[in-house]
Amino acid sequence: MQEWFAEIAADFTQSFIDSDRWKALLSGLGVTLLITVLALLIGVVLGVLVAVVRSSYDQKKKKGGLLGVLNTLCYIYITVIRGTPMMVQLLIMYFVIMVSSTNTMLVATLSFGINSGAYLAEIIRGGIMAVDKGQSEAGRSLGLSYVQTMRFIVIPQAVKTILPALGNELIALLKETSIVNVIGMKDITKWAINVQGRTYQAFMPFIGIAAIYLVIVIVLTKLVSLMERRLANDVTRKRDSH
Repeated sequence: MQEWFAEIAADFTQSFIDSDRWKALLSGLGVTLLITVLALLIGVVLGVLVAVVRSSYDQKKKKGGLLGVLNTLCYIYITVIRGTPMMVQLLIMYFVIMVSSTNTMLVATLSFGINSGAYLAEIIRGGIMAVDKGQSEAGRSLGLSYVQTMRFIVIPQAVKTILPALGNELIALLKETSIVNVIGMKDITKWAINVQGRTYQAFMPFIGIAAIYLVIVIVLTKLVSLMERRLANDVTRKRDSH
């Protein structure tokens, strides 16, 4: 047993301590988190725009016109993105669409943002459709424009419904970023591959990054749960006050 612990300690030292490899690990973790946050922001913007177009088309009695064209484009976007693997999309972005760019961070962020937007669009659309139609009609009757009604009345209510799904998408996006090493980005997965290639020890670096991902996911899950409870308490207080 002592020999086993000694071996584990030696592997840990070799993987994380020697040559200050922990600094490269922190740098890789920063890359992973930055891609996740930026891609999520892009995904939310795209998701809201596509969801508004799709939900507006669904609620419109007379189909066709400009809204019909936009809805068709949004449908194609969602179908193509959700129907192809994330890695393939990343490689197409890197080797085909942005082949002249040397900014791998931009390539990765756009790839994951566009991918996330397709999934978030359907999530947000479901939340918008779940809001009672009378809410938007009441907003319009008060003189609010369509955009103002969506911004101040419909979308805030939809967020409460879709928050758990948004949290799940954030977690999925975080884990999916582990493939960015295929375009040469030095995230934590690339760090583990490099350490394994230099030390010939696979157990410690890969178990190490698995533990890091697990801790981050647990923290994010707890934060989402706290936000859900807070929103639920706010709704309860407002209902009781009435």
